[in-house]
Amino acid sequence: MIRLKTKLAAFLRATAMAAALPGLALPQVAWAAGLVRDAEIEDTIRAFAAPVFSVAGLDLSALRIHIVNDGALNAFVTPGNHMFVNTGLLLASDQPRQVIGVLAHETGHVAAGHLARIPDMMRNASTAAIIAFVLGVAAAASGKGEVGAATVVGGMQTVQGMMYQFSRTQESAADQAAANYLERTQQSARGLLEVLQKLADSDLGPTSKGSSYTRTHPMARERIAFLTNHVENSRFSDAPSPPEFLDRHARMLAKLQGFLEQPGRTFRRFPEADQSLPARYARAIAHHRQGNETEAIAGVDGLIASEPDNPFFHELKGQILFERGKVKDALAPYEQARRLKPDSPLLASLYGTALVATGDPADLKSAIEALEFAARGDRHDASTWYQLSIAYGRLERFGDAALASAERALLTGDFLGASDMSRRAMSRLREGSPGWLRGQDIEGEAIRLRRIQRGEN
Repeated sequence: MIRLKTKLAAFLRATAMAAALPGLALPQVAWAAGLVRDAEIEDTIRAFAAPVFSVAGLDLSALRIHIVNDGALNAFVTPGNHMFVNTGLLLASDQPRQVIGVLAHETGHVAAGHLARIPDMMRNASTAAIIAFVLGVAAAASGKGEVGAATVVGGMQTVQGMMYQFSRTQESAADQAAANYLERTQQSARGLLEVLQKLADSDLGPTSKGSSYTRTHPMARERIAFLTNHVENSRFSDAPSPPEFLDRHARMLAKLQGFLEQPGRTFRRFPEADQSLPARYARAIAHHRQGNETEAIAGVDGLIASEPDNPFFHELKGQILFERGKVKDALAPYEQARRLKPDSPLLASLYGTALVATGDPADLKSAIEALEFAARGDRHDASTWYQLSIAYGRLERFGDAALASAERALLTGDFLGASDMSRRAMSRLREGSPGWLRGQDIEGEAIRLRRIQRGEN
């Protein structure tokens, strides 16, 4: 399922700055921004990054992948192992090696400790700019996107100019690290070179798609020259991408095109004569977006017949039925998706959400089981906490409901609400219990973040 979170997408290029503010964790602003949540795409990016992370000596399980709904060719990493990849970069890629090359470059920044400089840079930023940005983020996160956008603009020019202004030395070091990682994993660095060449060609002005990346990743002829020389001398430069990666990449593009493009354009890109699986995937999605339920379900049923053990085809069927108001019918495909990929917090959250939406008290126990699993695996998905608060409340577990609401409020920037709900939770939970202790933590964090909002030390 592609879940779009589109409030204030424009400021996401600078949200990495927020992670550098003392006490302000990045997920507390990311929830309200222009993000795409999709288990299949996130899993694909993770698979692409896995070999590189391994040779870099980094923990892949600690990597949080964020897909940004933005057409610019951009990717960046932030403190806390957050990796942001724009849909524009993914859609502009011709081969998985291009995406992998960018991931390897960003991994080079992480492994070299370049991100450690960001808090120092932020301490040099003007207090007014920081306050303006944080208040804008909080407004957007609470649903006031227009207010947030207006407030952010006041501080963005100062703050954004300080984010990721790596020196050419650091950029070259990241390129060299990427080339090394790709060599050690027997992958071609040609993809990274191709991306840099695309960016150099597209960086024609302040509104060009390439400019956002080149502002944060300074371009230099020496970088392209280095990678050109590496590609000419590496014995892996013509190494083909693994068939699995080619397949994953094609499906990822088809899915993004199906969901993000106008359906008419999708049908022109993938005419009925094209019976490849990615084409059928994109057409099923486009039919769904046009409201053609019969064609959409027929298309996804054909995909399931081709690959009955693909969890993401079952997930898509569940999404189609759920969004057409057939909640009970959506349960079986969502449950099957979760059964086929039991380690996915997002698939568990979608199944739990559907169970809550039935309104049937008999479904609440299973809903809570699925949602609690999702929350353990991904504590930063505010929608999971929202659904948990509903399920707990219907079972009159009011302390747990208040605690889940406090978690959600903290993630969405509602720090006053987080304080209030955490105190309410502690009043209903046994003192010293894990939930009561978590309530204390949330209240303390909310107070700390409120002080940052007000510009206090």
